[in-house]
Amino acid sequence: MSRLVVVSNRVPSPRERTQPAGGLTVGLRDAVRGTESLWFGWSGQQRADIAKQKPDLDRVDSVTYATIDLTHEQYERFYENFANGLLWPLCHYRIGIIEFSREDLQAYREVNDMFADHLVPLLREDDTIWIHDYHLFPLGEALRKRGVKAKIGFFLHIPFPPWSVMRVLPCAAQLLHELTAYDLIGVQTEEDVRNLDGCFEICGLNKRAYHFPIGIDPAEFAEQAVQSVMAPEVKRLKDSLRGRKLIIGVDRLDYSKGIPERFHGYEVFLNRYPEHKGEVVLLQVTPVSRAGVGSYQELRRELDELAGHINAMHGNFDWSPIRYLTQSAPRHILAGFHRIADVALVTPLRDGMNLVAKEFIAAQDEHDPGALILSYLAGAAPEMPEALLVNPYDAEDIAEALHEALSMTPKERKRRWRVLHDDVTRNTASNWSETFLDMLRDTQPQT
Repeated sequence: MSRLVVVSNRVPSPRERTQPAGGLTVGLRDAVRGTESLWFGWSGQQRADIAKQKPDLDRVDSVTYATIDLTHEQYERFYENFANGLLWPLCHYRIGIIEFSREDLQAYREVNDMFADHLVPLLREDDTIWIHDYHLFPLGEALRKRGVKAKIGFFLHIPFPPWSVMRVLPCAAQLLHELTAYDLIGVQTEEDVRNLDGCFEICGLNKRAYHFPIGIDPAEFAEQAVQSVMAPEVKRLKDSLRGRKLIIGVDRLDYSKGIPERFHGYEVFLNRYPEHKGEVVLLQVTPVSRAGVGSYQELRRELDELAGHINAMHGNFDWSPIRYLTQSAPRHILAGFHRIADVALVTPLRDGMNLVAKEFIAAQDEHDPGALILSYLAGAAPEMPEALLVNPYDAEDIAEALHEALSMTPKERKRRWRVLHDDVTRNTASNWSETFLDMLRDTQPQT
């Protein structure tokens, strides 16, 4: 069997190699586990001189992790400016905040070329190569130019916009042409397939996208949730509620997650349904990310002000409507928080998939499950129709869904949960990777 070579912008840190936390890391763990694999990418480190660097190799079980460093300028221009400051908002339909710079585009291409230069010497002739995400759109083409004949697949973990949005990018057509170097392209949803194939068609290219909805390891997450209920942090949270209902939101700090809109919906809920005042708590866990990007700094200030305003206007001496945390919590503790929660509020404005919704369902007690409120703009929505689907831009829609979730009968909660749980256990991370790789291996390599 050929070796699997995984390439992503970031390689899991040494701790994550045994205890994965991020969606991509969790999703790929089963793909590389138990078989000889190479995982190549950026180390997360920056240094001034990389002219003579060689990949740092670290083997854990059957997986060899190969990492390289970036310069400070590459980090700023490739990672912060072009990948996260332009491609990320573009793919999330946020045209108004993108800034294009030819210098940033040049750095983006230079880093992809550098990845190819360092990866090629590590490759074997019969390798199967799987490249991930928007940071590395051109990498397949860069490898082909260096003579790589192996099968190369690409998976995009975030949404792909239609041509009416994509065409805003000056190099859009060139990126689409470079994507044709891949033997198989995977995206999260059927909508993403339509958008990407539509872009290919407009550029005179063959359609080549397929949708592979990513999942989680539901059995493992459920086990963590059950075990963590007795953890000190989870017990402290439960005791502090004093019998109140818990609504939970867990999102990385990002404008695509719809957290300000969620807070507005929660305030409308408190105003419209005063019977819930003093009886519910919204716990919003929002670890800070990309702290150096201006739009993220503005978002954090906005959320600080909104949480303070809602607590000041609606709280009293023994109850705060919102508990807003910006520090991260260990994955197993979050699993315990999910298990004791009565409602999950998952309302992204646009999301590739959103695994938090699936984790909430996996963590629930089958005898007394909570209710899931989910944005219909999340990639997970087509798979989870038994959730309470809402428009994340509509504060009143969110408010009405919160009231419905908190008023739902146990029988209805169980019915919805059983259907959702069946979906989560059927479409797992393992199934996702197996399906993609089986299709990639069945394709004919490019000549």
